[in-house]
Amino acid sequence: MSEQPQSYDVIVLGAGAAGLMCALTAGQRGRHVLVLELSNKVGKKILMSGGGRCNFTNLDVTPDNFICVNPHFVKSALSQYSQWDFISLVAKHGIPYHEKTLGQLFCDKSAKDIVGLLLDECVAANVEIKLNCETLNVNSDPEGSLSAEGSSSAKGSSSAKGSYKLDTSAGRFLCESLVVATGGLSVPSLGGASGFGYKLAQQFGLPISNTEASLVPFTLTGDWHEFAKALSGVSLPVKAAVPSMNFNENMLFTHRGISGPAILQLSNYWHLGEMISIDLLPDKSVYDLVLEQKQLDVKTTITTLLNGLLPKSLVKELQTVFWARYATISIQEIKNRDLQQICEHLHNWQITPSGTEGYRTAEVTRGGVSVEHISSKTMQVRDQAGLFIIGEVVDVVGHLGGFNFQWAWSSGFVAGSNA
Repeated sequence: MSEQPQSYDVIVLGAGAAGLMCALTAGQRGRHVLVLELSNKVGKKILMSGGGRCNFTNLDVTPDNFICVNPHFVKSALSQYSQWDFISLVAKHGIPYHEKTLGQLFCDKSAKDIVGLLLDECVAANVEIKLNCETLNVNSDPEGSLSAEGSSSAKGSSSAKGSYKLDTSAGRFLCESLVVATGGLSVPSLGGASGFGYKLAQQFGLPISNTEASLVPFTLTGDWHEFAKALSGVSLPVKAAVPSMNFNENMLFTHRGISGPAILQLSNYWHLGEMISIDLLPDKSVYDLVLEQKQLDVKTTITTLLNGLLPKSLVKELQTVFWARYATISIQEIKNRDLQQICEHLHNWQITPSGTEGYRTAEVTRGGVSVEHISSKTMQVRDQAGLFIIGEVVDVVGHLGGFNFQWAWSSGFVAGSNA
């Protein structure tokens, strides 16, 4: 490793959404910026998101779409750089996009367009990017006087000294401002989920909130696992709820449990051991429909009635669990209290997931670096001048639908404007 450090104004750790946004923003201010990325490619998570089309933001972004121990923390960044600012940047680059549902914006062609946009902006701002670069050690000097004697100052750098010294697999670097944009622990197969950002934050005395896989499918065990496995691939609109939150979106049965937008959203609020409630027919009162059929004196079974309301394969499995004894008996022959109980199961199907599919398939990491010591206006650590922490590594998680990308753009812009 060379002992002669190169000096930069800003070094950004991580070439994901937040890191690249920060880098290009700082570069546009005339700051000399270096991005260090552990993996072999920039924006890997961007490229695989949204089925390869990247749900890059949402038309309706509010602070309520984010979970944070301090609900006011996200307000400043979101107001400084809104969804409309990023949409304008997308339009500037001529990238075609469309609204899929619920305000979610996707690229018409490929997520590569978003990565290309960020790289083009970085090139225009003279940002340097080094891939396959592992950061081994970080030292700081609050006086900004780390020795750079004999250093080879990078072209364009304002000085050959800095507040931070980084030993990396690509050499030694100095910088005045250090930005941690290393992401969370989700999708480790992409190669960047090392947890380094959390360790670095702890090195500087910052607390870490418990980290968990989130926006992730639930797993089931026992009879409910067999139930879901038999229905793998079946999808339907539901209302899924935990005591603190509920979502009306689609649910998907998988060979391991349940998934789909409603379940992924709920995973942001669910805790291990907690029961969830699923309303399989949120827009109807099944009991009212049953009583209606009874009054018409129509000789029909519960199964026949529900076959017109739910996927038949689901009705078949539900029958074995909730009304097997009435499978061939007409509604007229069943007591109202028994009918009501069956209907309650359909509107309040209660199950306790055994867990989640974990970081392997999680879209984000819940928890992370506590916001307690981070300025919401600048994303700078309050008691550590020149240190900024942004993106998924921070204890902020958004709902499904482009909100986590918007947090990356907003927090990255704010840090880049101040680093």
